[in-house]
Amino acid sequence: MRHKPTRRTVIKSVAAAGAAISLFQSNHSVFAQAVPGSKKLPLKIAGYKFNRLAALVDGRVGVEGCDVRFDTAAIGEMNSEAFSGLQTWDVTEIGLHPFMLAYANEGFRDYTLLPIFPLRMFRHRSVFIRNDRGITKPNDLRGRTIATPGYSSTSLTWIRGIFQDEYGLSPKAVQWIVARKDSSAKDAGKVSEQENVFPDGVPIKMGPEGMDESDLIESGLVDALFHAAEPRAYIQRHPKVVRLFPDYRSVEQAYFAKTGIFPIMHAVAIKQRTAQDNPWLVRAVFDAYSQARLLNYEYMAKSAWIYETLPWYAQEFEETRALMGENYDSYGIAANRKTLQALLRYSSQQGLAKRQPTIDELFHPASLSFVEKDP
Repeated sequence: MRHKPTRRTVIKSVAAAGAAISLFQSNHSVFAQAVPGSKKLPLKIAGYKFNRLAALVDGRVGVEGCDVRFDTAAIGEMNSEAFSGLQTWDVTEIGLHPFMLAYANEGFRDYTLLPIFPLRMFRHRSVFIRNDRGITKPNDLRGRTIATPGYSSTSLTWIRGIFQDEYGLSPKAVQWIVARKDSSAKDAGKVSEQENVFPDGVPIKMGPEGMDESDLIESGLVDALFHAAEPRAYIQRHPKVVRLFPDYRSVEQAYFAKTGIFPIMHAVAIKQRTAQDNPWLVRAVFDAYSQARLLNYEYMAKSAWIYETLPWYAQEFEETRALMGENYDSYGIAANRKTLQALLRYSSQQGLAKRQPTIDELFHPASLSFVEKDP
């Protein structure tokens, strides 16, 4: 297995830099401030301002016993801050697969996971192809060259796993070109180190200097592109860059009907020390995230069709629940064990994790039995 230098080899020397502190002070929006003189526990949380978290972000939902400061941040920042930074946040959204790799490959134990999953996404939509290469179905990718901006991210690990399970396409049957830049990242920034763990026995090469993944497919250097986000080439409607599955909604619905898997991208992690010092906090955090999400469900069912701009919002919501269940993106281990096991298996099968940790290892012991209230 080929690994980049470990994330924690320079943790303290880099983290001590005052520039890092000022970056977080200036770039993060604080929505709920600790109350001066309060006896409640100050709690710093980081995450995206998803609709399902909005009530927690704006203070309509609190974490019991805590004064919450919620900072908005991107996943790259949150991963880096937890794995190799100042560890500013007590509770943070985190990339699920990077956490698994840090735990399995580097002995990372500073944080532990809670069964809260702020971001889930089907991934058939994430496959883009050149329409002049005779590629019309997944098996046509065998022997082709595929670009990707980061090999071992959660999204890419899911895509490769799904393609091997559903279509028999092994990662070893493809030439991978890993782009040095990502056109969807802020300022077309470089791919983070934790997304570039390379397995042995898989043909992987780094892309040319100065070229992002969109450059690679636009120029014709690659036949296809696996990308978590919509790349620039697709957004700008390059005439030769299209999705492999034009009707990806139907393909993803069929995948769920067959497997029961709704892929998880992000989880929530809590500092081990914070949880040890405040054992009640584990449940309080879970309940707060759950309550915020259920309030969003209520909005979606009762009011979203009025306020949102999609003309058939209500029908989409109703049809999703009919297929996937009333609480289709639920939190807790019991409802998500199959999905979590699938990602753990993919990580091991693809040669990314040195060993396959168990769910019980990754998640805080007290949280293993948590179950949400019905929506």
